[in-house]
Amino acid sequence: MATFNIDLVNNTGSDTAYAYITGQASDNNDALFLLQSDGVTAYYPTSPSAVSSALSANCAIPLGANGSTKTVTIPHLAGARLWFIRDAELTFYLNPGPELVEPSSSNTSDVNYNLYWDFCEFTWNTEQLYVNITMVDFACLPIALSLTNTSGTTTTAEGLPADGLATICSALQAQNASDGAGWDQLVVTTGGANLRANSPNTGISLNSELFSNYWEPYVTQVWSKYAGATLSVDTQASAGTLTATVSGDTLTFSSDSITYGQPASADIFSNSSGVFAVSGDSTKDAVTARLAAAFNRSTLLIDTAQPDDEVIADYYQNSITNHYARIIHATALDGKGYAFPYDDVAPSDATNVSGAVFDGSPQSLTVTVGGPTSDSTKKNTNQGTSAPTQSGQNNQGSHVAPKKDRLAGVKKFMRKLSCKN
Repeated sequence: MATFNIDLVNNTGSDTAYAYITGQASDNNDALFLLQSDGVTAYYPTSPSAVSSALSANCAIPLGANGSTKTVTIPHLAGARLWFIRDAELTFYLNPGPELVEPSSSNTSDVNYNLYWDFCEFTWNTEQLYVNITMVDFACLPIALSLTNTSGTTTTAEGLPADGLATICSALQAQNASDGAGWDQLVVTTGGANLRANSPNTGISLNSELFSNYWEPYVTQVWSKYAGATLSVDTQASAGTLTATVSGDTLTFSSDSITYGQPASADIFSNSSGVFAVSGDSTKDAVTARLAAAFNRSTLLIDTAQPDDEVIADYYQNSITNHYARIIHATALDGKGYAFPYDDVAPSDATNVSGAVFDGSPQSLTVTVGGPTSDSTKKNTNQGTSAPTQSGQNNQGSHVAPKKDRLAGVKKFMRKLSCKN
């Protein structure tokens, strides 16, 4: 059976830190997989007789003292997660199936809720190793990726700085002080200290009234704009580019089966409910991915060709935008990281800001938790190096974005919808 080694670096500042690896074992009939505490031995749980049953193996992999590196060995895995926790251990449960009950940031009764934990996502198969930094649900512990292939080429996702959570929480509170929209409710604390910053979608799952009408003015402007203009969406697939206009309350595309009513705020933040729910029609779902990304980035009033004419510097410039995503990218050392499910949508020949690394011939992967040994001095040229408050008038579409210089996963499935490759 093929295996791959991953180096895990503990930069949490704590000598008590653990990793967990979960996924589906592709070479073992997609069986539920956890890696045991030695970092080598596979654990394939059997179906328990009762819900919330304990694991029968110790799967907490000690990372060692701060500054240590622990090497673990995995088989081919799909839909996998690499979990980290500081100053405690995580608790997983099994339900009949077996089905794994994972730690939750949206269930306040979960035993893991008040602990410092985070995860990244990956898939390793015969085609490639794909890993991404995800902050779709929340941000807590900084995670950085460095992937080197057999030719010696290294790609990285630098993640958040060591003080990234503090920066994000402060910026969310400042944004709320500016617009009063509820961004401060995304900050979760324990004992007076920042614990995590929830995404708007997670925040809404905890409080259904949060952001309930937030996007309404912007959506109204978009519908008004495309009542008199044509929107083009490149599916980046065999369907090519489709065009649409608004008639009445409906955005109708040149393919008659693709129409959208006005999305609710929860639809925009989730990318997967209401008018943005997965339809099963691959073409419509590709359009949905690109519309959802454009809404979250607030670029539909300034760019009628999605996503081909998108310019990273123009993301999040409207006062009504996904400020959580804006702040995440502004705080990340290289401006990259999934801040909403379709954050990998990008022009075909442009930089992808999702914080993913992948290669068909991987040689080594290093995953660092807690921030770099010494914070990168590299400028975040994509989103700025700080997370400023935004205020002022809504962009009414008068700004015309300059053409970008052309430079040469929910998650797996959603990535297929949003990525050309």
